[in-house]
Amino acid sequence: MSDSSSPSLQPIDVSLTPQERFEEYLQTRGLRQTSQRKTLVDQVFSHHDHFDADELIDRLPRKGAKNYVSSATVYRTLREFVDAGLLKSFQLEGRTVYEHDYGYPQHDHLYCTRCRELFEFQSEPLTKLLEEIGVEHGFRISGHRMIIHGVCRECSKSRRKKRKQDLV
Repeated sequence: MSDSSSPSLQPIDVSLTPQERFEEYLQTRGLRQTSQRKTLVDQVFSHHDHFDADELIDRLPRKGAKNYVSSATVYRTLREFVDAGLLKSFQLEGRTVYEHDYGYPQHDHLYCTRCRELFEFQSEPLTKLLEEIGVEHGFRISGHRMIIHGVCRECSKSRRKKRKQDLV
């Protein structure tokens, strides 16, 4: 899945690297760090994007190559990353999509149903509105996930151009 992250959505300072945070998580559960887990942390946090397990598997070395990780290990480790607070997961068009959680601020998404790109955004008025709604209903909000579906600017432009050409 491609990703058009907003330039204003910047990582936030954290005390531990994702690798250190995951090692801490493993220690608290009596699990050991493996070379496969290390490879996956490095791969997932080498760049910021939204992805599903199959897209991650496609980026990894093939069987027989150095740093190969089996599909079963990828799925299991992604669940561990979510449990460790490194990633968030959500459902989008029937598949589980992952994004960075550790070291990134709360944000929401615009999803283009044509090109399938996710655009991240932050909105102070939206945050204030959610707080007001929580107060109104006597509800303490601990988080939320919003994905707004529609058509992005580029896809809207290309559709209009095609229509004009059809009229010629």
